Amino acid sequence: MKHIKYLFGILIIFTLVPSCTDGFEELNTDPTALTAANVDVTLLGQGFARAQYYAINGLHWRFQISENLFSDIYSQYFATTAANFDSDRYVEVGRWIDLCWGSFYGQAAPDLKFVEDFAAENNLQGEAALAKIWKVQGYHRITDYWGPVIYSQFGNGETSVPYDSQEEIYRSFFPLLDEAVSTLSGMRGGNVFGTNDQLYSGDVDKWITYANSLRLRLAMRVKYVDPGLAKTEAEKAVAAGVMMSNDDNAYLATTINSRNPFTTITNWGEFRMSALMESVLKGYEDPRLAAYFNPAVSGDTDGDGIPYEGLRNGQAKVDKVPALNSDNSDMNTKWLPEGKGGVNPPIKVMTASEIYFLRAEGALEGWNMGGTAKDLYEQGIAMSIAEETGLDASAYISSTATPAAADASSPPTTDIPIAFEESGSKERQLEQIITQKWIGLYPDGWEAFAELRRTGYPKRYPLLFVENPDLSVDDIFRRMTFVESEFSNNGAAVEAAMGLSELSAGDKNSTRVWWDKK
Repeated sequence: MKHIKYLFGILIIFTLVPSCTDGFEELNTDPTALTAANVDVTLLGQGFARAQYYAINGLHWRFQISENLFSDIYSQYFATTAANFDSDRYVEVGRWIDLCWGSFYGQAAPDLKFVEDFAAENNLQGEAALAKIWKVQGYHRITDYWGPVIYSQFGNGETSVPYDSQEEIYRSFFPLLDEAVSTLSGMRGGNVFGTNDQLYSGDVDKWITYANSLRLRLAMRVKYVDPGLAKTEAEKAVAAGVMMSNDDNAYLATTINSRNPFTTITNWGEFRMSALMESVLKGYEDPRLAAYFNPAVSGDTDGDGIPYEGLRNGQAKVDKVPALNSDNSDMNTKWLPEGKGGVNPPIKVMTASEIYFLRAEGALEGWNMGGTAKDLYEQGIAMSIAEETGLDASAYISSTATPAAADASSPPTTDIPIAFEESGSKERQLEQIITQKWIGLYPDGWEAFAELRRTGYPKRYPLLFVENPDLSVDDIFRRMTFVESEFSNNGAAVEAAMGLSELSAGDKNSTRVWWDKK
């Protein structure tokens, strides 16, 4: 992949987000309609909608090889049941991760660049601001997987495209958000992209809140590598106004064609609930258990009286038999195909619950987060439970329940209760915050995987088997290695990236990315 041209026009014709109907008939009729010479704001909005969907790997097969077979299982939301799915034993399957890279740089990155460049060149300030915010959203996920990636010079027209270090990329995110928020602050009460915007239907005020909340997420990500920067940016985000209620939540709209990818891949029967999810949700008597998963088809297989069952990660290939699917819990019906009762739910991007947990962690550090760690932690739980179940969380928040054994050979990994331990150590309080955050992030494995690497929480079950010489059953998978297609097509740049100090431990799955310094 040489990243030389970003031919936006033809690409957008075939996979338009169907809720973006303005100009659709004309576009469908003339396959050369969308070009830089004649694009207008309406068609640009359709391009932005595409960029939104593809930047989070919305298409089912892209999502599976990018997230479900890696971060979803490495964060131990799920375990795979398909015999040939070796990634659950820490095998970085090259063809999958190559497709993950290619999906972003072949779809999302070109669309993002076209929208950002066209908006800037035509003085479409609001549109340029939203493109900048979504650029940060898309690229922070990619750099969190690999560390150094192609970023500042994507689409430079050259045959070799340099990589940026993750440090450079992260440090550029905050000024980029500054620019976007500054522009949008002069447009409060206005609208950009209208219904073409799949996140907030163009609501400028909502986008400002989302940008501030994204700043907080990224600030906390760098806490262990640059605590000064983290504190400054986190306090700045909270002071400017972050998500405070579930009305602020960011969910990407889905349609008959731009579907939630789980509604397709659940039909393939290749993963089930993990043992860690069973241990935590059952032990806590968590009301989200039934909102997240269905009872196992085989019922209560471990004799605990509860028909929700989870599977240990790292199963040997010979043990992955068809019965694993019926013996363990699938996702809740809403994520299943519509023919099985599914509802094609919107795709979670960021919620107020996550933001409260980020603020609680900041409060632990003594930062000005607008509340105490305990209060913010409890608000994070309340937001998540209200969002997922509609229930009041008061009794849950005061519960001293702890995780349970997943089965006779899988005792709980921790003894932390739900109720905030005001006299507990700072580290134990952090474990409480991140464990509840992990529950609330579900099913966003991409973000949960990043937070696992950053904090070490939640405490996971060791894998049963590992087939990666750089990792043991107790290790956390740390990053993806550079993909084969880049060695073939952009070799000099990849070799230069491998020489960055961030990768002094080598291009390995055990090498930590820049912010992973705890």
